Amino acid sequence: MTTIRREVLTLPAAPLGPDNPLPPLRPLDEAHRIDDRDRADLPRDMARQVDYAPLRSLLPAQVRDGYDRKRAPSGLDALVIENDRLRATVLPALGGRIASLHHKPTDRELLYVNPVLQPANFALNGAWFSGGIEWNIGATGHTTLSCSPVHAARVPAPDGGQMLRLWEWERLRDLPFQVDLWLPDGSDFLYVGARIRNPHERPVPTYWWSNIAVPEDRRVLAPADEAWNFGYERGLRRVPVPEYDGIDRTYPLNSTYAADYFYEVPDDRRRWIAALDADGHGLVQTSTDLLRGRKLFVWGTGPGGRRWQEWLTEPGTGGYCEIQAGLARTQLEHVKLEAESEVSWLEAYGPLDASPDGDWPTVLRRAEDRLAAALPRADVDAAYDAWRPYADTEPGERLATGSGWGALEVLRAGWKLPGTPFDEDTLGAPQRPWLHLLRAGSLPEPEHHEPPGGTLVARPWRDMLETTAATPLAEYHLGVAQWHGDDRAQAVRSWERGLKSAVDRWPLLRCLAVADQEDGHRERAADRYAEAFDDLCARRTGAAEGHEGWAAVAAALGREAIGALLAVGRTVDARTVWERLDAATRARGRFRLAEGELLAAEGRHAEARAVFDEDFEVADLREGADSIGLLWARLDDAPLPARYDFRMWPGGE
Repeated sequence: MTTIRREVLTLPAAPLGPDNPLPPLRPLDEAHRIDDRDRADLPRDMARQVDYAPLRSLLPAQVRDGYDRKRAPSGLDALVIENDRLRATVLPALGGRIASLHHKPTDRELLYVNPVLQPANFALNGAWFSGGIEWNIGATGHTTLSCSPVHAARVPAPDGGQMLRLWEWERLRDLPFQVDLWLPDGSDFLYVGARIRNPHERPVPTYWWSNIAVPEDRRVLAPADEAWNFGYERGLRRVPVPEYDGIDRTYPLNSTYAADYFYEVPDDRRRWIAALDADGHGLVQTSTDLLRGRKLFVWGTGPGGRRWQEWLTEPGTGGYCEIQAGLARTQLEHVKLEAESEVSWLEAYGPLDASPDGDWPTVLRRAEDRLAAALPRADVDAAYDAWRPYADTEPGERLATGSGWGALEVLRAGWKLPGTPFDEDTLGAPQRPWLHLLRAGSLPEPEHHEPPGGTLVARPWRDMLETTAATPLAEYHLGVAQWHGDDRAQAVRSWERGLKSAVDRWPLLRCLAVADQEDGHRERAADRYAEAFDDLCARRTGAAEGHEGWAAVAAALGREAIGALLAVGRTVDARTVWERLDAATRARGRFRLAEGELLAAEGRHAEARAVFDEDFEVADLREGADSIGLLWARLDDAPLPARYDFRMWPGGE
C-alpha cells in the first residue's frame, strides 16, 4: 500500500537569510523576452499569448537576496510518498519541490538530485535552487515560491489509498493552486493532478511549467520535428529537430551555449518528453493533452554554462539539463484564465527503457511504443477522470503549513475553495497589519521605528489604503500600490504627502529616488538616496538597532545609494555611504564588487584590480548579469578569469 511519512533530509545548505525589505519598484530584469523583429514570424495564437499581460512588476512579492554561499549540514523537512515501486521525496518548505524520484526495482534515481542546497538568483524574486521537479506558476521564469513553504496534507486517493496534496496562494497573479501526488499500488508512475483556480470576477493571466532536472548525459526525446529555439541574445526562431546547424541538439552536451528548445508537438500526438542514457534507461513525463508544451533547456559546454553548473552545486558532482511541460508552446506566453473558472490536468512520471540511438522517427516510434506498453494514453486520461472528483476533497492530516496570504485573501473576499482551505490559523506576522486594515480600517504603526513590511497592491487593498487615515505609513503603502498600478504621478504625490509629517523619512525618500531614476532625474535621485541613507543611520539607535531587519535594510539601501551616487560621479558621497556600512556587509561578495566599482571610479585601478585576486563571490549574481565582466574590462586587458566567467551566450559580458 502507498504510504506517506515525514522524514528529515540532511545536506549541506546555505541559509536563505532575510528578504530584501525595499519594495521592488523597478521593472523586471527578465532575460526571457524576445525582440520585436521576431514577433512577425510567430503563429497568431503564440503572438497573442506572448503579448498577453507579461509580468512587469514583482509586487507584492519581495526580493529574496539575503542568502550567501556558506553551506553547513542542515536538516530539511521532507515528505515521502512511496509504494512498492517508487519513492518520491518532497520538500514542502521549498515550494513543494520533488527532490528525488527513486525507482526501487532497478535501484535507479530518475531525476538529477542536487547534493547541496545552494540558493542562486534565478527565481523571479531571487532565491532558487537546482534539481528535482519544481512547479512553476505565476509568470515567465522560476516561481516566487521556489524557496517558500506550501501547505501539505493527506487526502484520499482515487484508488482508495492516500494522496499528498500541496497547495498555496500564488501572489503575483492572486491565484490558488494545488498539486496532488499519488502512487497507485504496484504502479511505476507517480501521478500528479494539478489545478489552478481563478476566483475573481475578471479574467487573469496564468502560467505553468513543470520543470524536471535530469542528468545532462542523456538524449532528450519529444514527439516533434520542429522546435522554437530561444537563446539568451533574445532571439526566437523555428528550427528543425533533432539537427540544427548540423548538430544534433537532442544531446544536451552537443550545445556550446545555454538555450531553450520548445518542441512543436502536433495536436494529434501524445504529450510526452523523455531523457534516456546511453543504455536506454531514464525518465519519461507524460500528461493529458491540456499540458501541451514540452521543452529542453541546456546549459551548454561553454565556460559560462559550466561555471553556472558548478555555482549551483559542487564541482565534480555532474551536470544537469531540464525537461519541462507547460500550458503553452513556450515560456514566453501567458494563458487567459476566465473569470470564476479553473484549469486542471494530470501528469505522470516514471521510468522508460528504450534505445536512444538511430534515426529520429525510429527512435520516437520505439519510445512511444514502450511508453504505450508501460502506461497507455487512455490510462492517463482515465486517471485524470478518476482524480477530478477527489480534487475538492477536504484535506485530512496536515503535514506542513504554507503562508497566511491565502487566508487573508479568503477573509477579504469570502471565497469558498473546496479542497484547498486557507484557514485563519495560518495568518502570521506578515499578514497582521493588513488584517488590521481589513477589520479596523487602519494600518498600525510599526514599533521601534521598524522598517515597513511588504505592500499589498491588488485593487481591493489599494482602495482600502485610499480611504484609511492618511498617515505617513499609509501614504507610503498607497504610493507603492499606485506605482504598481502604473499610476506613477499619484504614487509620487502620495510619497511626497507622507514625507511632510514622517518621522522615519528614509522609506519615502527611497521610493522618490527610484521614481526620479525612472524619470531620468539622476542628480535628484542621488540627493534623495544620500538623504535617505543619512536618515536611516540616524534611526538605527537604541531598540531599533537590535531589530533583525536593520542590517538587511542598511545593506539594501546602501547598495542602491552607492550605485546612484556613482552614476552621477559623486565618488566622495558614495565612499561615505560605503564606510558607514557594517564590516559584515562590506565583506559580502556583492559589496566587494561594489567596492571594486567605487575604487575604479576614484581612479584607484590597481586597488580595484586587487579585489579580483581575493576570489570574491557575488552570491546573488543574476542570470545573464554582466557587471563583473564590465568592471574587469575597465581594469585589465587579459581574458576574464574562469571563476568570474558566467557568460551564457557568444559575446556576453
